Amino acid sequence: MAEVGKVWLSVFRGTKARLNRVILKVLAQHGPLTISELRRKIRMMKDYHHTRYSVIYRRVQALEREDFIDIVGFSGIERKTPIYGLTPRGHLAILLDQINFDNILRSANKNKIISILRVLS
Repeated sequence: MAEVGKVWLSVFRGTKARLNRVILKVLAQHGPLTISELRRKIRMMKDYHHTRYSVIYRRVQALEREDFIDIVGFSGIERKTPIYGLTPRGHLAILLDQINFDNILRSANKNKIISILRVLS
């Protein structure tokens, strides 16, 4: 059963939802990273010690196709290793995942609700 007030985004559904969420959160916390740096940060987290580079690479490519992350630069002299960062869509996905809209609806006064409605319409 769905949690009350929880927004269900397509990027956080399905079999790869947990890894998508972790990749986006790590990029939000640490800023732009290469896939190797991203893998090191993810493997330090509980339940992700055995996550392979190839799995993270595929998820990063999928998130890039969906415009949640983008290449912000390249590192290295000989091998141009892409550095990935969050796009505004990725930042918004993380923000919407953390907000509990039920609490906002119950605690906001009339003026705040009107300003939210103006923004959304």
